[in-house]
Formats: sequence, structure tokens, C-alpha cells
Amino acid sequence: MPEIVPGAVLYPAFLNAAAQRRLAQDVADVIAHAPLFTSRMPKSGLPMSVRMTNCGALGWMSDRERGYRYEPRHPETGAPWPPIPRLLLNIWDELTRHPKPPEACLVNVYSDDAKMGLHQDRDEVDFDAPILSVSLGADCRFRFGGRKRSDKTSAVTLASGDAFVFGGAARLCFHGVDRILPSILTPLPEPLAGQGARVNLTLRRVT
Repeated sequence: MPEIVPGAVLYPAFLNAAAQRRLAQDVADVIAHAPLFTSRMPKSGLPMSVRMTNCGALGWMSDRERGYRYEPRHPETGAPWPPIPRLLLNIWDELTRHPKPPEACLVNVYSDDAKMGLHQDRDEVDFDAPILSVSLGADCRFRFGGRKRSDKTSAVTLASGDAFVFGGAARLCFHGVDRILPSILTPLPEPLAGQGARVNLTLRRVT
């Protein structure tokens, strides 16, 4: 499988069309129990360009007052997050080979003009576990760099059904989404059609 940098591996077309439809139904069920919300940037309070929700014991969120963090409950409903779907847990086991299950799955929903700046995933306590990302819907231009923001980056296209794992030396590498590719707009599988252009699922150990 293509290794972007040591420790960062892309699994193209890991999920076939049928598996993508099953996962789309799972994600729709998550959203039904934990509605999409918009996090805000620390300090500025500006809204992020993606809508999000979570499943698992912990969910990632951000606001102006308390910044980036994990919480056990939905910020608007106050309800616990729904469990991580079995299909995602199976993918985690197969691709990461980590002995412990993920504690959090962040669901990011991108509109066709959404993006995400370069950042590190460092709000967790456990940096030993890898991170798993699964894509549904439109292709995106994904950028992956080094452990410094100024390090050279590589651009990779992530397509619907792709999985991406980064851990070890790559665990704290900067990464982001430059843009959704308008010429390759694969509709989200039913029943997610109409929610946005792309869904990204990010599974992590937190504690």
C-alpha cells in the first residue's frame, strides 16, 4: 500500500460500494442520535467550515471559551455519544492492529467549499496509538507534512472508500484538507445524500 511518509499508509478503495452504503447507513444512524453541530475556533470564536458529530465514549469539539477538547456528551443535547459502529471497529482492528479499541470517532461533514487547515492531532493523552481515517463521498485534496508546520508537504487525493492510517513517527505530523475536488464529486451514498459533499470519519485513542 502507498506509504506517504514512514508510518502513514493509504489504503485506496478499501471499502467497496456495498460496504460504503452500509457505512453511510451507520453514519446516518449516528447523526440521528447525535445531530450535526458546528464547533468554533478557540479565542476568535469563528465557526469551522465543517459540521461535525461524534460516536464512541468521547467526542471531539471546540469552542471559544474552552478550546479543543474531548467530552463524553453532545454539546447541544447533553446526551452521551452513540457507540462506534461495528464496521468501523472491524476496520480499526484490521488496519491498525492496535490492542485497544478506539475511544472516539469524529464525523466531519464537508460542504463542497469546506476545507481544513494544517494541524496536528495532539488533544489526546495517548500518542502511541495510530489514527484511522475513512472517507465517503467526494474526493478531496489531502495534504500531509512533517512534525513542523514549516516542513515540506505532499498532496494526496482521498476518494470515497479510501482508508488512511498514520502512527509511529507520523502520528504528530501536520495534515489538512486543501479543498473538495469539484470535478470529482462522487455523491454521498444514501441515506447521507443531501448532508454534504464528503464525510470523513477519524478514529482515535484518547486516554
